[in-house]
Amino acid sequence: MFTVLNTFTAETVHDAVVVGVFQNEPPSQEIKQVNELLHNQIQKLTKRKFRLEKLYTLGQIQTEVVYVVNLGEKQNLTADLLREKMALVGKQVRLDKVKELGVILKTFTSDAVLDEEAAVLTGEGLALGLYEKVDYKEKTNEVDVTVKEVTLYGENKELLEEAATVGYIYGMGANRARKLVNVPGNLMTPTDLAEEALELAQLHGFEVEILEKEEMEKLGMGALLAVAAGSDQPPKMIVLKYMGDQTSDELIGFVGKGLTFDSGGISIKPRENMHTMKMDMGGAAAVLGAMDIIGALKPKVNVLAVIPSSENMLNGSALKPGDVIRSLSGKTIEVRNTDAEGRLILADGVTYAKQLGATSLIDVATLTGAVLIALGDCTTGAVTNNEQLMEDVLYASAETGEWIWRLPNYEPYKKMLYTSDVADLNNAPGRLAGSITAGLFIGEFAEETPWVHLDVAGTAWQSKETDLGPLGGTGAMARTLALFAINKEA
Repeated sequence: MFTVLNTFTAETVHDAVVVGVFQNEPPSQEIKQVNELLHNQIQKLTKRKFRLEKLYTLGQIQTEVVYVVNLGEKQNLTADLLREKMALVGKQVRLDKVKELGVILKTFTSDAVLDEEAAVLTGEGLALGLYEKVDYKEKTNEVDVTVKEVTLYGENKELLEEAATVGYIYGMGANRARKLVNVPGNLMTPTDLAEEALELAQLHGFEVEILEKEEMEKLGMGALLAVAAGSDQPPKMIVLKYMGDQTSDELIGFVGKGLTFDSGGISIKPRENMHTMKMDMGGAAAVLGAMDIIGALKPKVNVLAVIPSSENMLNGSALKPGDVIRSLSGKTIEVRNTDAEGRLILADGVTYAKQLGATSLIDVATLTGAVLIALGDCTTGAVTNNEQLMEDVLYASAETGEWIWRLPNYEPYKKMLYTSDVADLNNAPGRLAGSITAGLFIGEFAEETPWVHLDVAGTAWQSKETDLGPLGGTGAMARTLALFAINKEA
């Protein structure tokens, strides 16, 4: 997909070539060259405000159109900003049905963002921008066209080609997560989610295990089974395993909430926006997206992915407020709120991951509406029992631009979980500190195993289009999880 050449000329043939320009900066040698080929069109453009402008070459050079991207002030260029700018280019490329794209890479670099990082961000941003949400409208006979070849103009061919390819893999992993989140609930049942995991296992050679209801009953997965009881769709416990380092006893455990539709159960949700609850498997989608990246890059680490999956519906067998259930760990739970179901299925997921040998745990879940009140829709909330593991996750998230904010885990929050008079734990102690107590509830099952909880209820779904992607699933945390694991490579 990516090739590197040294110089762009008037005879170079692409459907489009893209350059970046900085405000209030003398033009670089590369910009001067293209500007001369276009008879000063770029210089005239920089005198006004714009984001991305298309300059048609009208036969002045062999490439049909030049995309000019406004990068703002050079000293303000960051990795996050360049990723967004390249996603904007990817979106335009998709809309214009460009097959062959050139990128004059040097025009997108600065003292803060050097060539190799710019190549990674180019691949990643283009992939994110190229994503197109599937719809189910009547189709036209128009042929689908997507970019097939991207030529980077720069030096050090092998380094830049590898960097851009790695970035593209990260972007495509996030796109896989987006795709899963955006599928309607009737087409993405627990069975369908299990099929997606099987497909991924076949693609990358993962070990795979799918537990059916009968097997869960034998093992005693009472929390997952209780949530699933209200649905006609059978639950699944999905397990993928990647063993990249047979000499190591370390096994990173990712646990993703796979609630493929959440009505709230007997504690039913309001009708407004309930249709978006197909996104309640955003944690599972992030885990599968991360595994896609890990499978493609094949780092020397060991990773276990566990996804407890069910629907939360209501019928005559549905879980009721006041019910007491016994989890796989043996701990009992009083259900005060059936709409606090994610933590129930994750309780069995985390316990099962430990039984399978996970030495550290990161769970990802669209867990609480409270996290949106606390952090909005741009930052993921986190709770942990281990400082070093949390720091490693934060480091990865800073690199991927997926922001995380750590929430406290003080003792008074933990005591709120022990307020049931009939069971070991209360699944919904009340509105106070809702995101914290929800996370700490899962921590009760992680116990002494190093653990981080990521609440993506605010970040797994965006309510409007941005440069990074369309309305809908974002793929949040897929890239962060993958980078976290790859950073552990020996």
